[in-house]
Amino acid sequence: MRLRGGAVLVELANRFGEAAAAKVLAGEVVCADGTVVGAATVLPPNADVYLYRDLPDEVPVPFDVPVLYRDENVVVVDKPHFLATMPRGGHVAETALVRLRRSLDLPELSPAHRLDRLTAGVLLFTVRREVRGAYQTMFARGEVSKSYLARAPVDPSLALPVVVRSRIIKERSRLQAFEEPGEPNSETLVELISGDGLYRLTPRTGRTHQLRVHMASLGLPIDGDPLYPEVLDVAPDDFTRPLQLLAQRLEFDDPVTKVRRSFESARTL
Repeated sequence: MRLRGGAVLVELANRFGEAAAAKVLAGEVVCADGTVVGAATVLPPNADVYLYRDLPDEVPVPFDVPVLYRDENVVVVDKPHFLATMPRGGHVAETALVRLRRSLDLPELSPAHRLDRLTAGVLLFTVRREVRGAYQTMFARGEVSKSYLARAPVDPSLALPVVVRSRIIKERSRLQAFEEPGEPNSETLVELISGDGLYRLTPRTGRTHQLRVHMASLGLPIDGDPLYPEVLDVAPDDFTRPLQLLAQRLEFDDPVTKVRRSFESARTL
């Protein structure tokens, strides 16, 4: 937050009330350089201070985040089901990013890509701000090979493997992504690799909920999916029926070290 200048305690009290002043007195307001703001702190106009909001009560996600690989540039983890990648909405402390920043003492840790909260598997973070752009750009350009496993019904009449292409739109006001006519912006290779309903899904693009939408569009909704084809009401503390979707493998040419990398989840469906 940018200040008008003067005594910080007085300004925050005037602008935001007693609760903001209480945060100053509790040592919960800091300057841009990390210095704690005190009752007597005076700052010039346009100085920045940081006031951390109170976190909502969150349901603890009772699963660990194993580290698969770590070096000076990246941390690769095996994310569990039900844990969001990064803070969003009501999920803040119970996210992979916040947990790992705390447990690994890596304040600049940042996700290079994202997995849905309900999807488990391989997730890559960057360690340092200086390399963040190189890895995020690699994912944005589609230079990473991704392979997923999923469990879903089997339709003997459906010819597989099949490549599904469609135009997927995700709006903030709707829980579900949806397909609409127009130029395709998503592509997934769907292969049945086991007669009991185990599929390999290979996305060529990375639209929100892409794999879940494409499987539902084939009449093969992924087991445990509370959004597709219909929205189901699931209690926040119900971890009994995880979405049967696993980001099994990531493979890419490291943009910093130029080494070929391959990481695989230890989880099973």
